[in-house]
Amino acid sequence: MGGCQAQQFGDSTESQSNRGVLTEDELFELLSNQRRRYILHTLMQTDTDRTVDIGTLAQRIAAWEDGNAFDEVSSTDRKRVYTALQQTHLPKLDTAGVVDFDRDRGTVEPTSTLEDVEIYMDVVRGREIPWSDYYLGLTTLIAIVLTGATLEFWPFSLLSTSAWMVFVVVTLGVSALAHRYLARRNRLGIGTDPPGTTLEYDELGDR
Repeated sequence: MGGCQAQQFGDSTESQSNRGVLTEDELFELLSNQRRRYILHTLMQTDTDRTVDIGTLAQRIAAWEDGNAFDEVSSTDRKRVYTALQQTHLPKLDTAGVVDFDRDRGTVEPTSTLEDVEIYMDVVRGREIPWSDYYLGLTTLIAIVLTGATLEFWPFSLLSTSAWMVFVVVTLGVSALAHRYLARRNRLGIGTDPPGTTLEYDELGDR
């Protein structure tokens, strides 16, 4: 069970004013790669400076990939990630209009488009039940329960209407708390480390 939430990207620069917004497929393509998710997570963190040096970004991503501390990243691993970012991932994000990549200065910064968007990793999964469908199903279940309790159909007649009302309130409360927790856990830009990146994500695209 999970949500599939993402605000669509709007035009971020004058050069892209005729481009329109990113489609869900385009957004999925951007997020299907682990390193691009790491880039966006770093840029979306509230405690991160707007402009990020590519070398620092590469070292941070290498640390996440290898499960090492930032200072323990080898120069070889840092260079490996740096090359991939410079040649592939940052140009792709720049073309999509979510970052400004300055190859000459070796810096990258989020555009206003990225700053206005909330990206959830449920978009990447794509196979889970959207929260909208979950709540629709829950509403249907509650309607059946309350109707059965009111008309005293079996097995709803085994409990009083007030007991069923308590059940409804508790169910809605638990669902809301679970939704809030999972959404925050799966949101890019929240917390020090990016949301869990498991093999199911890596299967979507090469690093």
